[in-house]
Amino acid sequence: MNSSLQDKVVLITGGAKRVGSSICRLLHDGGAKLMIHYRNSVGEARALQSELNLQRPNSAAIIQGDLLNLAVLPSLIQETVSHFGHLDVLINNASSYYATEIGEIGDDQWEDLIGTNLKAPLFLAQAAAHELRKQQGCIINITDMHVERPKKGYVVYSVAKAGLVTLTKSLAQELGPDVRVNAIAPGPVLWPEDNPQFDEVYRQRVISQTLLKRIGEGDDVAKAVRFLIQDAPFITGQVIAVDGGRSLNL
Repeated sequence: MNSSLQDKVVLITGGAKRVGSSICRLLHDGGAKLMIHYRNSVGEARALQSELNLQRPNSAAIIQGDLLNLAVLPSLIQETVSHFGHLDVLINNASSYYATEIGEIGDDQWEDLIGTNLKAPLFLAQAAAHELRKQQGCIINITDMHVERPKKGYVVYSVAKAGLVTLTKSLAQELGPDVRVNAIAPGPVLWPEDNPQFDEVYRQRVISQTLLKRIGEGDDVAKAVRFLIQDAPFITGQVIAVDGGRSLNL
């Protein structure tokens, strides 16, 4: 198995900003070619594409798609293969994240949170399976440290990410030995944007709960992704926590 990132073709969902863009930059630095999916972040996607292609021409492309529309998902795989010739890695990074209080949960919230965090990863993996088998490739799912201890007020999100962990293990069984499937469970890595719940008091409490006494950066997740692609040929069906030890200290 060729573990180098050189000329590996990676499709990453939600890759235009935040942790997704950190993953894109680090993999690109290692020689990977990227198909960067976005839903609404067209400005960020185009800026990242331009940045990466200035470094290495024709190494990054972007593709828009609503992951809640199942009919769109096979085209993400097809367009990636058409553009770059093959597909080595699928990274299911895109995620909706917000609170859902018991008594106020509606069907729209269920469809959105389950759709982006669990349903889309399953159907993208299914659509990509043939190409990934040909390349002896891998799938990496981005889940959450709160799978083990659900965060209060986030019922549907927690259920979706827990399902993604089980999906990871199931896909590892279904797609082995040709395709490795693993997950990364970030903890406090970047603060959510425009959410008043995450005020300074909350942030300091979270930091105090981590064993390393700090929050993580996008690169911390990106380095774990790189490891699973490049240096882990005998690892599949596993979940790596990237949380500064917080999951041990709650």
